[in-house]
Amino acid sequence: MFQRTLRRLACMLALLMLPIGVSAAALHETMAQQLTSEGLQGAVWSMFADGNVVTGAAGTRDARTGKPMQASDRVHVGSVAKTLLATGVLRLVTQGKLALDTPVAPLLPEIEFDNAWASTDPIRIRHLLDHTAGLDDVRFSQAFTLVPREDAPLRDAFGGRGPLRVRSRPGARHSYSNTSYTLLGMVVERITGTRYETYLDAHLLAPLRMHDSTFGFTTQDGERGDPRLAMGHFENGATHAAVPSYIRPAGQFTTTAADMGRLARFLMSDGRIDDAPFIDAALLRAMGEPVATEAADAGLRVGYGLGLSTRDRHGVVGRCHGGSTVGYRAMLCLFPREQRAFFIAVNADVEGVDYGKLDRRLIEALHLLASPPQHVSGTVRDLSEWNGIYVPSPNRFASLEWLDSTLNFVHVTHEGEAVRFKPFQGKELALHPVGDRLLRAPERVIASHALVITPDGRRVISTGLQTYERAPLARMVLLWGSLVAGLLGCVWLLASGVHALIRRRSTTNMAVLIPFWGLLALLLPLPFFYRQSFLQLGDVTTASVLLAVVTALWPLTMLAGLIATLRRRPWSVRTKLDVFAMLAVLQCTCVLAWWGLVPLRMWA
Repeated sequence: MFQRTLRRLACMLALLMLPIGVSAAALHETMAQQLTSEGLQGAVWSMFADGNVVTGAAGTRDARTGKPMQASDRVHVGSVAKTLLATGVLRLVTQGKLALDTPVAPLLPEIEFDNAWASTDPIRIRHLLDHTAGLDDVRFSQAFTLVPREDAPLRDAFGGRGPLRVRSRPGARHSYSNTSYTLLGMVVERITGTRYETYLDAHLLAPLRMHDSTFGFTTQDGERGDPRLAMGHFENGATHAAVPSYIRPAGQFTTTAADMGRLARFLMSDGRIDDAPFIDAALLRAMGEPVATEAADAGLRVGYGLGLSTRDRHGVVGRCHGGSTVGYRAMLCLFPREQRAFFIAVNADVEGVDYGKLDRRLIEALHLLASPPQHVSGTVRDLSEWNGIYVPSPNRFASLEWLDSTLNFVHVTHEGEAVRFKPFQGKELALHPVGDRLLRAPERVIASHALVITPDGRRVISTGLQTYERAPLARMVLLWGSLVAGLLGCVWLLASGVHALIRRRSTTNMAVLIPFWGLLALLLPLPFFYRQSFLQLGDVTTASVLLAVVTALWPLTMLAGLIATLRRRPWSVRTKLDVFAMLAVLQCTCVLAWWGLVPLRMWA
């Protein structure tokens, strides 16, 4: 009787796993073909459905050996680590050791914040979790460096950099920030009195039975290399082992497909482990839900909350987090209503590849039903008052604010029944109204953009993950004019310098050679950058020092050439054009200096 019951249970279990199991071979073939066609090395994945976790793998784990990827291989996940760290913080909140509204400054007195809203809106734990603290994402010297040790104190990421500037009112706007999650790692250490890696491995991963995972540093090569860790790759199969990072709480995590399946199952549960409360179920349900931002208050569901983002792709809406790190791309997506999820890690970080195609294959394998697009009801009102030029506010990288303001603007116009959203460097979108100041992009099923008027009357368009603020046209014309004048001046001075070298005896203005050589000097760092690792872009190297020197000399050579030319008489037409060109370049360098780009110090 007992054996008969066991056989029946086994048959029922097999039937429960059938929806995924029957497609496993076909999915493997599809994924392998996709990896090959995109020039990627390998991938591991897991899917959770009907209470079961199924894993798979395809491709190679190391281009040097050609060894096939196994589902049990360990992988890196980049910023998916933020979801794990956020889960650990929610555990501390559940235990009463921390609150989402706890101000951060008293916990981290060694960190100084330049927060104009500090009296009413201090940075709180929730703001760090939601990327709404208004902080910079990261600097070159924090992300692209080979200096840090794996056990370096987290405060080293902020050493000697002055106060952290808060660029938007905390809680108001999402701006992705690795800095925020590095600070969260420091908060965990302050609350627990131990390294965040050690604490979370023992008090988060162990209870979740994620025994093949760790927050600690792991790499593929060297004496401490992990033989189970798949190698990371870049273009053309170039391999690169993992390196320590200053901002490791934001992107350092090693795991397996099976462990990530276990995580997905828990995050969609009631938060209990072995019938004992582990994380408050209300906190788990809130992951992926934006709260109190301008966009969320306008009714936009898309956004970020407590370590996950609500993501509308491939006809379905999930709660997801992507990640990239040295030689890796990864994605975790949960669909709580359907109780389904997928995770994928690709051991290749290659520019220009549409990794979303792999996500789509897993969504199809999970048999997730596409949702019908949301449509507007009633008459579409006139939205022409929203026409204008919009710039990122705040932009993601503070050091590149001039670049984003000048070249990453969006032109918005209302034409017919659609609002045309035209990024200068991206694909134009026809946004259709689906509610009061809510718009939906093509291939989306829910509202993707919100129109917001701030209390002081500024017009803002938000995607939930990026905010654009309308800029005065005069300001934009000045920025564009400065750039165009500077570029034209450079072109003229290069041509005039070549002319002076060719016709030394007949030229009337040999002083033009001063700015000419100053411009050519800007090319000197290139061969040195070519010879060093891109992971050293933020380090003090021959290349970066030379770049700082030549960019510092750039305006000085313009000024010296201008003074030398002004002392010469008589002036020919060419000489006058030389003067105008030097003035044009000089004003451009002054603008760049105002925005902190001249001299260009990558290590700052």
